Amino acid sequence: MPAQAATIIPALRYRDAQAAIDFLCRAFGFSEHLVVPGPDDTIAHAELRLGNSMVMLGSAADTEYGRLTRLASESGGPSMGLYVVVPDADAHCARAKEAGAEIVMPLKTQDYGGRDYTCRDLEGNLWTFGTYDPWRQQA
Repeated sequence: MPAQAATIIPALRYRDAQAAIDFLCRAFGFSEHLVVPGPDDTIAHAELRLGNSMVMLGSAADTEYGRLTRLASESGGPSMGLYVVVPDADAHCARAKEAGAEIVMPLKTQDYGGRDYTCRDLEGNLWTFGTYDPWRQQA
């Protein structure tokens, strides 16, 4: 069977999705691609871009999908983290700090290559931004 191209797009839920959108754009450099309002000042669906990557998010809600997920604050912390390749981890970290991101692992040059740092967003999700790109390392 021939290999098919696949794209993975992380999907997150936030208690305050509009605040999350504002923070992710300000702190991490995302831009709004699509934002669909929901009832009662919620976000039904949003797509944020960073370069040629995307993350989707929405307000936590009592829906079929929402009942399958937990917010980081409800489960004692995130069960996974997101890794984002950036061209300059130092500059990105400075931007995130300026916007109030909680840096939980400071900038470090890794033994396997690349430089990265890890932070939490305003609702506790774990994000690592670094220069190591596994696709380019394999080429």
